[in-house]
Amino acid sequence: MNSQIYKLALLSKIDDELDERKEEFGDLPEKLKNIKIKFEEAKKRLEESEQILSDNKKFAANAKVKLKALKEKEDKLSKQQFLVRNNKEFDAITKEIENIRDEYSKLSTELRTTGIKEENLTAKIDEQKEEVKNVESDYEEAKEEFNTITNDQDEDVKRLVKRRKDTLKKINKEFIKEYNRIRDHTHDAAVRIKRNSCSGCFSSIPPQKIVEIRNDLEMIFTCENCGRILYPEDIVIGDDEIFG
Repeated sequence: MNSQIYKLALLSKIDDELDERKEEFGDLPEKLKNIKIKFEEAKKRLEESEQILSDNKKFAANAKVKLKALKEKEDKLSKQQFLVRNNKEFDAITKEIENIRDEYSKLSTELRTTGIKEENLTAKIDEQKEEVKNVESDYEEAKEEFNTITNDQDEDVKRLVKRRKDTLKKINKEFIKEYNRIRDHTHDAAVRIKRNSCSGCFSSIPPQKIVEIRNDLEMIFTCENCGRILYPEDIVIGDDEIFG
């Protein structure tokens, strides 16, 4: 059949099949997306913690070198105190030693604090690694489920998409626009008349309108109740037509 109404009916059946396959995924695509976001966020937190730990270790290593240098400098100055010739030189060295001791004390405190931070960070990183591992496991599981459904559907979906594309080429653009407008509100945009009623909402169709629909297959007629496109009862579309 080559009428516009037949092609719209065929398009609707193709879309029904595609919708059915999409529904098989349920909320899996959204779930997969959310788990991936959660995984990336957990991985980022872990990387940030590892960077902080690395910076702390570098600080600790540099601080130990600096403390050793300060101690050596203090010892050297202490020895010089006994070699000075006047009080002015003695006082200057004493002042310098005090400054070194203050710096040493401050740096030692920072080093101890860094040590505590390092312990806490190490424990935190262990927890974050476990979190990343668990979220990654959830993601791989959801991904495998998604891929299984995709692989099962792959050939059918390819055929349906091609069939839909070919069918659209043969339909009046204004009719496609109307079809899409209806489909925005309801999935089955075109439905058969069954027992003088719309098979979409089951409202009764006036006999005169049924005759008009049957006699003019190049025009769109819609249900006055639900707005779906109606096509005659004698247009029956089988799987061989849907899948091409």
